[in-house]
Amino acid sequence: MSAAPTNRPTVTEREARQVAEAAREQDWRKPSFAKELFLGRFRLDLIHPHPLPPDDDAQRGEEFLTKLRDFCETKIDSARIERDARIPDDVIDGLKELGALGMKIDTKYGGLGLTQVYYNKALALVGSASPAVGALLSAHQSIGVPQPLKIFGTQEQKDTFLPRCARTDISAFLLTEPDVGSDPARLATTAVPDGDDYVLDGVKLWTTNGVVADLLVVMARVPKSDGHKGGITAFVVEAASEGITVENRNAFMGLRGLENGVTRFHQVRVPAANRIGPEGAGLKIALTTLNTGRLSLPAMCVGAGKWCLKIAREWSGAREQWGKPVALHESVGSKIAFIAATTFALEAVVDLSSQMADEDRNDIRIEAALAKLYGSEMACVMADELVQIRGGRGFETAESLRARGERAVPAEQILRDLRINRIFEGSTEIMHLLIAREAVDAHLSVAGDLIDPDKSLQDKARAGAQAGAFYAKWLPKLVAGPGQIPSSYGEFKHGVDLSPHLRYVERTSRKLARSTFYAMSRWQGRMETKQGFLGRIVDIGAELFAMSAACVRAELLRSRGEHGREAYQLADAFCRQARIRVDELFGRLWTNTDDLDRKVVKGVLTGTYEWLEQGVVDPSGDGPWIADATPGPSLKENVHRPIR
Repeated sequence: MSAAPTNRPTVTEREARQVAEAAREQDWRKPSFAKELFLGRFRLDLIHPHPLPPDDDAQRGEEFLTKLRDFCETKIDSARIERDARIPDDVIDGLKELGALGMKIDTKYGGLGLTQVYYNKALALVGSASPAVGALLSAHQSIGVPQPLKIFGTQEQKDTFLPRCARTDISAFLLTEPDVGSDPARLATTAVPDGDDYVLDGVKLWTTNGVVADLLVVMARVPKSDGHKGGITAFVVEAASEGITVENRNAFMGLRGLENGVTRFHQVRVPAANRIGPEGAGLKIALTTLNTGRLSLPAMCVGAGKWCLKIAREWSGAREQWGKPVALHESVGSKIAFIAATTFALEAVVDLSSQMADEDRNDIRIEAALAKLYGSEMACVMADELVQIRGGRGFETAESLRARGERAVPAEQILRDLRINRIFEGSTEIMHLLIAREAVDAHLSVAGDLIDPDKSLQDKARAGAQAGAFYAKWLPKLVAGPGQIPSSYGEFKHGVDLSPHLRYVERTSRKLARSTFYAMSRWQGRMETKQGFLGRIVDIGAELFAMSAACVRAELLRSRGEHGREAYQLADAFCRQARIRVDELFGRLWTNTDDLDRKVVKGVLTGTYEWLEQGVVDPSGDGPWIADATPGPSLKENVHRPIR
């Protein structure tokens, strides 16, 4: 079997962390509800009353949703996309004519100029018709060329590329490589300065939209030299440039219509004018783009939840067992209640985060990350529960159901399609670490030097003084708060009383902050290795954020006369379910098998338990675990197919 590629940059664990840290936004210039939540400060005033879009934005958004709904119902054949593993060209052409490629692009560049709220509603709608179409539009606008240019592009770049992206050109984002996933410090694709150009060489993997893209955002490493700072840098690249080959159209367990490929660059010349931002700013650009771009994925999870609820309701009312509809059997009914309550909460999280993104008065980097994490995890559970509710029919394909005369419900497909969301745009494991880093930022800002082995005694002494002053003020505030006053949050009592849940969030937020502080005191520099603990801390924060959003949304709907009584019931059900999960997570903070698990893992890797693998055959094919990505000319046929 071939060895793994050896042309990758050699990077130590510490160097990799330094690269990731340098790419973070370092400052908090605006308030953050979620950041405060992790610090034990329940700032309900930051999200309540629930922010709302201006009337003009709402009217424009609703008008587009009406057109998009008609298009989804009449032009998108989800079964055909699943069967052919391809989105028909006429569907993509129709989306272009509708202006769907430019939903988030300003009207002065030919786009629709939708708010984040209505962009996400549009993605939920089109994603329910076909997750593959939703992924195409999301990859194009949320992480493709439009978003980084909107934030970091020059006026000339915006004038040149945004009108194309708004109406005709599909874009893709290229960061991942065969041997580089969430550790971009090892990025091997290079961009060597040559006169007024850069010359790109390398291979990119899992390039969503890459097979059909006209424009690419490419992350490449610029070597440091005279006049060049170097570092990972972002470029806009014409997909039809000489030397670019799409070597493979990848196929997956879900999202069968996804135009995802392997793209090779060999001596590709890119004008320096196409560089986005300065050299070395590529990762910062990518992470900043994702701050709001991540909201598109949970938006489509909301759409999936709504569809799961619809099918669960219709099916479990029609299917009878033992003399009554299966919905009325508690074991099935509890699943339906979970789907309904979770869909309500997830929509509350996405709408609230999106509106805060539109208003731009809050820093939502943690909120968006929590929405992505929570949405992707909970949507998978909801889809799995739907398959269980449907029984054997849930495991059967829609085509098979249709062939034998039953309603073609693609329950198993939605489960397969949603599974990638726990990996896309930051896996659950990486999201846990990313959010945990932001959640403890305040602690590291004042006490980080105390646990940094490279800092001098003078630096540590200074940090000790800062930490003492910070914690002298902060720790006493974690002892008591409004959550212990029975009358707190009384404005959330209307028939159903949601105020106990908000008091629970306030109390639990302080408990979460105390737990984090205790862990930092206990483990200090080893805290970053306690990924199980950090993951549970983040999951607790996600549940508290979702509870807060659900209550605030219920009150908004009540105040507007929009299903207020029912919204309060759903919020109450969700909060009660979430509190059980939170209490369990707190128990697992300190009572778990993390240490034993590490010992078992070492045994597995050293072959100690290899005897356990006996008695089976391995149907895997031959070949290396990681494909060779050595730079050079392509030896494969170019499968790039721009849609014109």
